[in-house]
Amino acid sequence: MKQQTIQSDFTLSGKGLHTGIVITAHFCPAPENHGIRICRVDLPGQPTHSALACYVTQTSRGTVLENGKWKVSTVEHVLSALYALEITNCLIEVNAPEVPILDGSAKPIVEAVLQAGILTQEAEAEEWIVTEPISFDNGKGCKMTITPCDRYEVVVNVDYPSPILHLQRAELTDLSTFPTEVAAARTFCFLREIKWLLRLGLIKGGDLNNALVIYDKLMSQRSLDSMTDKLHQPRLDASKLGYLSPLKYENEPARHKLLDVIGDMALIGKRIRGRIEATCPGHGFNTACAKQILSKLND
Repeated sequence: MKQQTIQSDFTLSGKGLHTGIVITAHFCPAPENHGIRICRVDLPGQPTHSALACYVTQTSRGTVLENGKWKVSTVEHVLSALYALEITNCLIEVNAPEVPILDGSAKPIVEAVLQAGILTQEAEAEEWIVTEPISFDNGKGCKMTITPCDRYEVVVNVDYPSPILHLQRAELTDLSTFPTEVAAARTFCFLREIKWLLRLGLIKGGDLNNALVIYDKLMSQRSLDSMTDKLHQPRLDASKLGYLSPLKYENEPARHKLLDVIGDMALIGKRIRGRIEATCPGHGFNTACAKQILSKLND
């Protein structure tokens, strides 16, 4: 395929999931062989680096890229949207250490790119053609197998010890269906995790509008009220387990994990011609796989 960029620039603004501050991300067209690069316009010298796995330093509730003072968190949804729409060249300018979480999915980014338009360039896109199976296993239940295929496909299986969310599967065999079948799937977390995440100083910008929250373990009404108050959310009935907002898809959590796999694997910096099958993936595991692949491709 040919390299592609966006036809015109656009801006997206919203809260950062972890910082809670209002952040602006400005997406700009870029020339051939530029790749996906992120600029911190709020830092002296406006440092800019490529979105590559070698820069991953943290993966707690999101993928974090870092090089010196340049640090950008929660990049996976942006990278997933750009990869799925086959954008190979783009400069993203952000004025904070993370990109805005928006509605917790890739849908607003996809819509903005499609509205801006896509420009096909002359140069060929770099592609990693999978010629033989490659497998990764962290020994803790996370597995990934990448096999030869005449196009890009992704399959994700998730399984949680939860009465609400257990075994789910999502599959993407045609990138053109990403905008309708995957993009709107939101990031999710279990309500029982929120106290721990708040103690870590994370999800200051999290709410029921930008995440799918799963209430799967009964707690006292007092404890639940305390938690929702900290998140500045309406109080809920502690006797009712389930999803705290309506699902966009029946298997929305699995589809979001698929979205994350696409974004994290985009960090190899090349198009992939192959089939990825991931079991219980997470940002730490995904990016560890991407790092190994990137290192191998650079040998």
